[in-house]
Amino acid sequence: MRILFQSRKTLYTVPGGDTVQLVKTAEYLRKLGVEVDISTELEPRLDGYDLVHLFNLMRPQEVFLQARNASRQGKRVALSTIYGLYTEYERKVRGGLAGYVVRHVSPWQVERLKVIARALMNREMNKGTLFAAVLGYRSLCSKVAEMTDVFLPNSASEMQRVHDDFVVSKSKPFVVVPNAVDTIAFDPARVVLGDNTKKYEGCVLSAARIEGRKCQLELVRAMRDLPYQLVLIGKPAPNHLSYFEAIKCEAGDRVHILGQIPHEELPEYYKAAKVHALISWMETPGLSSLEAGAMGCNLVITEKGDTRDYFGDDAFYCEPDSVKSIRDAIVRAYNAPVDSALSLRIREDYSWQKTAQQTLEGYRIALGQK
Repeated sequence: MRILFQSRKTLYTVPGGDTVQLVKTAEYLRKLGVEVDISTELEPRLDGYDLVHLFNLMRPQEVFLQARNASRQGKRVALSTIYGLYTEYERKVRGGLAGYVVRHVSPWQVERLKVIARALMNREMNKGTLFAAVLGYRSLCSKVAEMTDVFLPNSASEMQRVHDDFVVSKSKPFVVVPNAVDTIAFDPARVVLGDNTKKYEGCVLSAARIEGRKCQLELVRAMRDLPYQLVLIGKPAPNHLSYFEAIKCEAGDRVHILGQIPHEELPEYYKAAKVHALISWMETPGLSSLEAGAMGCNLVITEKGDTRDYFGDDAFYCEPDSVKSIRDAIVRAYNAPVDSALSLRIREDYSWQKTAQQTLEGYRIALGQK
């Protein structure tokens, strides 16, 4: 079987959880004997491929062109949806003119405006941008769903969101393919702290792209008077540079802003940390939470998105817009013993080996082999 992975043009320049999901899924599919190539092209030739695997329905301006290209060349399409609107964050947190607009138009109009804004501000302009501007965001997502042969959501609750928003998806098969961790790299028994990480031992860590919906600023404020070190790892999103500046302005002596760290170096930082905090308005479920949990961190998260599907009652939950709620959760998590059962469960249930097997099951359904 030969598969082409396709995703957003900024897959590597603005890395996120979808970047890791794509790269690791490809790696472990290859171990199962599947040939996988990765491309961010919009309309490549597909000769020799059995199926095209697309990622991230939140970027329909690119995924639409890639799905249409596959359909025109007679190729089946699998879609890892990674889908969840940020409506609550947009309406509760956005200020100024942008905040006024998002509170007075539909979520679909907001997403269309964001596509246009990215094209103008970040030069993310392509033919798909015009489709999104003319046809609308929801219409473009619906067309992608119509051209999809099998959906590969990260959870059942994520698939329900897709069903709720795009009726055409209800008639299509799906296979839940949970996000995962590298059980070898993220094994606390194998990881030894080096000179760069020993100094952060016992810290509170947050590894995520720095942007408003991840609430790093609220986390900094929540920990202002706590006696713990806070380590922030991640690259600021292009449109959130002023937010990043606010974080730097409010960060005290116990806050360490390290920027982007190579993924293979993260296990040491997770091992050094006592608590990992991912205070998001939407996660499906948050790859860094899975990795940190596998490494033995206590987790502070929110219930926004699909976190309950993965962590159940084995995490400390808080509200992203409440500094007091975040602070209380951090204190509870820090003072609690490490939950070794959570670490074991994550490494047993959420491995890339299992993700690859479930992905392959989806391919077989799409190709009519099952």
